[in-house]
Amino acid sequence: MKQAVQEYYGKILQGTGDLQTNACCTDGATPPHIKAALANIHPEVSGRYYGCGLVRPERLEGTRILDLGSGSGRDCYLLAQLVGEAGSVLGVDMTDEQLDVANRHLDWHRERFGYARSNVAFRKGYIECLDELGLEEGSFDIIVSNCVINLSPDKAAVLREAYRLLKPGGELYFSDVYADRRVPTELVDDPLLYGECLSGALYWNDFQNLAKRAGFLDPRLVEDRPLSIDNPRIEASIGHIRFFSATYRLFKLDGLESHCEDYGQAVRYLGGIAHHEQVFVLDKHHVIEKGRVFPVCGNTYRMLRESRFAACFEFFGGQGVHYGIFDGCGTALPFDRPQEGDGGGGGGCC
Repeated sequence: MKQAVQEYYGKILQGTGDLQTNACCTDGATPPHIKAALANIHPEVSGRYYGCGLVRPERLEGTRILDLGSGSGRDCYLLAQLVGEAGSVLGVDMTDEQLDVANRHLDWHRERFGYARSNVAFRKGYIECLDELGLEEGSFDIIVSNCVINLSPDKAAVLREAYRLLKPGGELYFSDVYADRRVPTELVDDPLLYGECLSGALYWNDFQNLAKRAGFLDPRLVEDRPLSIDNPRIEASIGHIRFFSATYRLFKLDGLESHCEDYGQAVRYLGGIAHHEQVFVLDKHHVIEKGRVFPVCGNTYRMLRESRFAACFEFFGGQGVHYGIFDGCGTALPFDRPQEGDGGGGGGCC
């Protein structure tokens, strides 16, 4: 399937208008500062963009970023502006035609950004074989990817390599396509469906398990949307399978717990994250207003305290006392709670 994907993205697709579905299209509102940065990207680079989400993690100044499946380089050139001249972005892609487009405009973007030297580079390689590129272990602050991991034949290897290359406290922040069930083999073997980022999509729960086995013990969903496909022939072939575009962030933190445990901890957002001064969104369940004391589980506490976000928060509490599962954040107590005033007595098995 690797060769089929290279053929599809290198020779068949010549621009976004050649796509057969809306799976590889970015939807949703674009913040003004991202719109301004996208306006600084060469039209040929933007015209060969096939992402399904807006990969824009926060607090990027001076960081080192790796983009898995960088394609024509659009996200790399976007991120190059957000990390600043002191930061750097490395894109890895397997398709010669896409790499040619990306490399052709290195100097154009350097001049456009007003940098003395380019802070972007591109390498040819397979994202499931990053160990073959000689990249130093624990050398990246952030790894991103945009609608590419679903195209890999070995997604577990991609996640393992991402974990190996991240610094402690770093994160894999990526958008991809997921299915509400496992995709049948006959659809996985269809080159068109695979190239359109559909039949290679993981069942969402299989993704969660793969991520945890790779070391990312608490995957956090940032945003998601259903895909409508908008192609009657393809819709008929996929049947009742529902597909979603989703953005996850996965932190490299040893010893995170399997569920959201309550230790009575809290954080206060102090501001200081550009373009997120009043509200910081860690994920769909953690929208943190500036100045407000916000109760968090033990994992969330560590994600903020042991990452690049630490300087922007005040932290309260430790892990000396455990209060059980955090309400509304994780798996609820599976047993019926006793009613108020019944004392929980009675005994007996019948």
